[in-house]
Amino acid sequence: MAVKIRLRRLGAKKAPFYRIVVADSRYPRDGRFIEEIGYYDPTKEPSVVKIDAEKAQTWIKNGAQPTDTVKKILKDNGIA
Repeated sequence: MAVKIRLRRLGAKKAPFYRIVVADSRYPRDGRFIEEIGYYDPTKEPSVVKIDAEKAQTWIKNGAQPTDTVKKILKDNGIA
């Protein structure tokens, strides 16, 4: 089971809101997930990001691979 830390899109058309989730890579983008570890709102200025750093570190230590976008968000927040 390949586990990824990725964004799950919510919100209306042209008003995206994302939840940062841990999911099996075989599930669809907005489908089933294992755990929610934060959220990202790019529509605000500046962008609003809230991540549970402890959960993110635990999942990364256990082998979860963040996507490129999530990796950048984690790096910007000093988590990874």
